Amino acid sequence: MRAYVLGPLATVGRATTRSLGSVGRAWALLVGAFRSLRNVDVWGPHLLPQMARVGVESVPIALFIATFTGVVMSLQASYTLTGSIPLYFVGTLVGKTMILELGPVLTGLTLAGRVGASISAELGTMRVTEQIDALETLAYDPVAYLVVPRILAGIIMFPVVVMLSISVGVASGWITALQLLDMSSHEFVKGLRLFFETWDVWFAGIKAVSFGATVTGVGCFYGFHTQGGAEGVGRSATRTVVIASMIILFLDAFWAATLL
Repeated sequence: MRAYVLGPLATVGRATTRSLGSVGRAWALLVGAFRSLRNVDVWGPHLLPQMARVGVESVPIALFIATFTGVVMSLQASYTLTGSIPLYFVGTLVGKTMILELGPVLTGLTLAGRVGASISAELGTMRVTEQIDALETLAYDPVAYLVVPRILAGIIMFPVVVMLSISVGVASGWITALQLLDMSSHEFVKGLRLFFETWDVWFAGIKAVSFGATVTGVGCFYGFHTQGGAEGVGRSATRTVVIASMIILFLDAFWAATLL
């Protein structure tokens, strides 16, 4: 009887201890990254290559998803608005939804898989093959060398990719409305401008910056603390995608509740 009672409590206790330990290690890594910002000579030469890997190489998949999202949004909006609501509200729904929600969130979730897993696997491989230990032996700051340029690249490039995705998504919705819904450009643009506010773009940018820091930061954290050889690298990459996606959805709700 005692085992049935204490067993679940012990499991919960171990899980809580592991979670608190992960939070502590994540905080230590974050503080170390802030301190390493002054070592520009270490992370500076690696920033542009990381910006290319995080941002430029992510553009094709992000635009592919944005294109079909815009198409589907336009078609679904026309289906929903059949009846007394003017058809030009298709432009309103496509624009508002792409800018405020689908553009940033879908791009963030996509790049959590592409960028976050890549960073985690790369740093995890370096950890299990003792390359990070070699950097420390050579008196290099591994946080400045490996973590800082990746996080800065995410913060800088995620907003760029998100804005491109939003633009392509709206454009694909526009083209779909012209070709399949028998709408004119004037009607679509009228709906697009109807409730547009400049703050919407800033809101999407704020979300994109937080998503970029989250994806790259989580990838660096799990990659930096990988254990267990090749199997451990796989676990770290999987955890990165799962945890980064969960944090992105949490931040999405948080920014909507606090800024809108």
